[in-house]
Amino acid sequence: MVKIAVDLLKEGMIDEKTVLKRMEPEKLDELLHPVFDKSAIKNAKVMAKGLPASPGAASGQIVFFADDAEEWADRKKKVILVRIETSPEDLRGMVVAQGILTARGGMTSHAAVVARGIGKCCVSGAGTIKVDYKAKTVEMNGKLYKEGDWISINGSTGDIYDGAVATVDADLSGDYEAVMKLADKYTKMQVYTNADSPRDAKQARRFGATGIGLCRTEHMFFEGDRIKAMREMIIAPDEESRRVALAKLLPVQRGDFEGIFEAMDGYDVTIRLLDPPLHEFVPHQLATMKELGEETGLTLEQVKSICDSLEECNPMLGHRGCRLGNTYPEITEMQARAIIEAALNMKAKGVDVHPKIMVPLVGTIKEIEMQADIINRTAQAVFQERGETVAYKVGTMIEIPRAALTADEIAQVADFFSFGTNDLTQMTYGYSRDDAPKFLGKYKELGILKVDPFAVLDQTGVGQLVEMGTKKGRQTKPELNVGICGEHGGEPSSVKFCARLGMNYVSCSPFRVPIARLAAAQAAVEA
Repeated sequence: MVKIAVDLLKEGMIDEKTVLKRMEPEKLDELLHPVFDKSAIKNAKVMAKGLPASPGAASGQIVFFADDAEEWADRKKKVILVRIETSPEDLRGMVVAQGILTARGGMTSHAAVVARGIGKCCVSGAGTIKVDYKAKTVEMNGKLYKEGDWISINGSTGDIYDGAVATVDADLSGDYEAVMKLADKYTKMQVYTNADSPRDAKQARRFGATGIGLCRTEHMFFEGDRIKAMREMIIAPDEESRRVALAKLLPVQRGDFEGIFEAMDGYDVTIRLLDPPLHEFVPHQLATMKELGEETGLTLEQVKSICDSLEECNPMLGHRGCRLGNTYPEITEMQARAIIEAALNMKAKGVDVHPKIMVPLVGTIKEIEMQADIINRTAQAVFQERGETVAYKVGTMIEIPRAALTADEIAQVADFFSFGTNDLTQMTYGYSRDDAPKFLGKYKELGILKVDPFAVLDQTGVGQLVEMGTKKGRQTKPELNVGICGEHGGEPSSVKFCARLGMNYVSCSPFRVPIARLAAAQAAVEA
């Protein structure tokens, strides 16, 4: 597709805009990721099918736990991490695995979002497979696979194959570069990336991202010993004890932000404050609970009781995001301090920093007012301590329907809006992101839905809220910077919708950046 269009352009048979119109953005994925060898895949047997959660092809030996994935990878073994579903605790194993396979979860589940962010092949929501952690087995199509057995997965189709299937590495040709240069020439909307580490940020820069639209700070808490300090903070009995634990997290957060600011020199870096509910960070295995008790002077029963008390009936609608930051302001203080100090440190080294602090899950003006007050007070305190300042902005994710409906009020405080369309879709439809895959396939068969609304933005319903929020926000603040940072930011029809609304940018996973750049250019030439 790419070669033919570029050759026709060189021969003068079509013009530049026609080159862009002839592209199918989604197909660029095939150029960016490993694919199965065509001769090898002919004889491969499909054992099960899930959702194509993150593109690419991968073969490896089955492991079921993140610790095992790290240990096997250290021994230079290729592994596929197989889980019922993943949580932030699994991040270490996901990073070293060739690919990830989950029995549960949709296109915006933890496994899917993280895999796309780090460029890992992933098949999620494979509901027919049966995972047994205790026995370390997974059953597919009547065959029982044990730890160490080989399987292969195709994250572009959702197919799961028996045994090892040879793969071929990606090869970015000169024709690809030519198409992307044309895209940059005609586009009117910027493409940012969702990146949580300097590694992700650098990868996105290589793919042409011009900023970070979403840096998820919670992912930073799971590397190395950081999770221990995070858990210490969670089980602390009072504010003083929480501040002691947060003081341990401050330098590591600051260090992470410094690396990201450096990687994105000259570009916006939008950092989302802590978003998930606290129960996602606590240990779920007795051995880990016991270890935490020994480190904090609590009994196993006390730790277990605290962990149980954090469980919520509906955590996605529970004590998370700005609700957590307003009830425990010391958490927001620590994160704001880490961001501002990192920005000052990098500025002193000659890095051009543009920090944007994003408050998640806002539904009322009072919520963002309280968070902005904490952030601004903390920033002023740091400026006084250092005798130096740095420009920063405070904005919010519009991911609750009420926020879109009252966007004119929220814009009185927010410097920018970023639509978090994963949660906005979930709350508008009333579909659980993680449970919906159980019936979405049937819904498409029955004609109730044409597409998965978590993969392709629903322009009629959810899109109406996005359009309303954009217009209302700009009625209050005409210069309001508006973007989208849900996974829809890398889906072509959704990108074009955002362009028609006059958004400033879309933000997506690093490996979706070229797709979004091409779709944004198409929107411009088709207008």
